[in-house]
Amino acid sequence: MNTDRLLISLDNALRTLSGAVHAARPCPQPAGGAPLEPLPEADRALAGALMRVNHVGEVCAQALYQAQALTARDPALRERMAQAAREEIDHLAWTQQRLEQLGDRRSWLNPLWYAGAFGIGVLAGRAGDAVSLGFVVETERQVEQHLAGHLDRLPAADTASRAIVDEMKADEHRHAEDAREAGAVELPAPVRWAMRVASKVMTATAHRI
Repeated sequence: MNTDRLLISLDNALRTLSGAVHAARPCPQPAGGAPLEPLPEADRALAGALMRVNHVGEVCAQALYQAQALTARDPALRERMAQAAREEIDHLAWTQQRLEQLGDRRSWLNPLWYAGAFGIGVLAGRAGDAVSLGFVVETERQVEQHLAGHLDRLPAADTASRAIVDEMKADEHRHAEDAREAGAVELPAPVRWAMRVASKVMTATAHRI
């Protein structure tokens, strides 16, 4: 494993967990540009919990893509994974910014989420490039479904969070399509099921902790 890439991955981990991340793209804004009104407390708490879950998802995305980039055999795939990780930094920064605006916090378990996701990414990468791409497709497919569910649950008045989630959903769909076109294989049903179970455990825990 290349030492330079390992050091870059370590630096990314430290930035992700410390919150020292900056988006390359402007944060999505609600249509019309009207000033944001304060949310009722119940709506603010719900939006904060949902955006914390989304932030955890982006912490995991950084870990997965960094691990898969480290273990990729094909240099072109390695760069593809690294580019996807860079694009996901936007999501990480946007959700972090929105949490701060809502007066809420990031998950206390982010180091655990990052470590677990990194380990899974290494396993996927070691299984071969086609399997690694298949893992990206399934992961992004599940994330897209998860974000669609959040659009249903977010308070209607929270147009700021909804604009962010909607943009994230479009990006995740594109990442899945890119991986499919690059030669992803379909993962076995038991693997897809296990991924869904792990995702449910993570989201239920991050909602509160």
